[in-house]
Amino acid sequence: MAEKSANPDRRVSLLAARQHGVVSIAQLREVGLSDDAVLGRVRAGRLHRLHQGVYAVGHRAVSIEGRWMAAVLACGEGAALSHRSAACLWRMLDPRDGPIDVSVPTASGRKRRRGILLRRRAALSPLVVTERQRIPVTTPAQTIADLGIGIGAGTAPRPGAISVAELRRAIRQAEVRGLPTGLEAGEPTRSELEHLFLQLCRRHRLAMPEVNVRVGAHEVDFLWRPQRLIVETDGYRYHRGAAAFESDRRRDFDLQSQGYAVHRLTYRQVTEEPHRVGNAIAAAISFS
Repeated sequence: MAEKSANPDRRVSLLAARQHGVVSIAQLREVGLSDDAVLGRVRAGRLHRLHQGVYAVGHRAVSIEGRWMAAVLACGEGAALSHRSAACLWRMLDPRDGPIDVSVPTASGRKRRRGILLRRRAALSPLVVTERQRIPVTTPAQTIADLGIGIGAGTAPRPGAISVAELRRAIRQAEVRGLPTGLEAGEPTRSELEHLFLQLCRRHRLAMPEVNVRVGAHEVDFLWRPQRLIVETDGYRYHRGAAAFESDRRRDFDLQSQGYAVHRLTYRQVTEEPHRVGNAIAAAISFS
């Protein structure tokens, strides 16, 4: 306890330096500040409220990275920057004014927050979340997949949707920067990749899924029906073209809206990260 309360302002300063100048109320409490102490620092101009429970330290003029980090902190445990905002963090697209996209691993229960476009998901697997500049963010491949949802649907665009041209630009920039997009050439055929994934399931003693079955109007690669968990392993080469790729992302959205957690795996993940994939699928099965 003595360590927690010793010089809390210095600990806050060090924490803010690692988080682009922002901290959460939970973190302030962790370093030993009471809610009254936090309120006193707000009144003194040492903390500046950005979102409910999130503060800039010292001044309000935080960087774009600080705004992204603040939005993620405001959405609670398990939240991650996603969609267009994630593409900007990965430098696939240029930042622009507007709400910040944050995904949360829940279908409900998180309040909307001003300046944040909340993206609710049935689950956020460890396979699709990483960190860049210490900010939790969806992986490049998941970011590309998210950007494709809603494109060319022939209806009014969803909030935060991008154009086909922007999607192509994001994919091109990711490739230029050497980021894994999930669209890499040289993948095996669909049946070969499915066989590799089933081998992975057996090696990790996972419950075996149903294979190539229909869920409503869609055929899915692998289904754990009781857990409402879907895994797709077909890559860009198999689907042949951006239009089909974008259609798949609309299908993912449809399945997610029915309460299914949908995870997409690339050949690289299945063959080079089998333990990570196996552990993540096992966790998803247990969580569901």
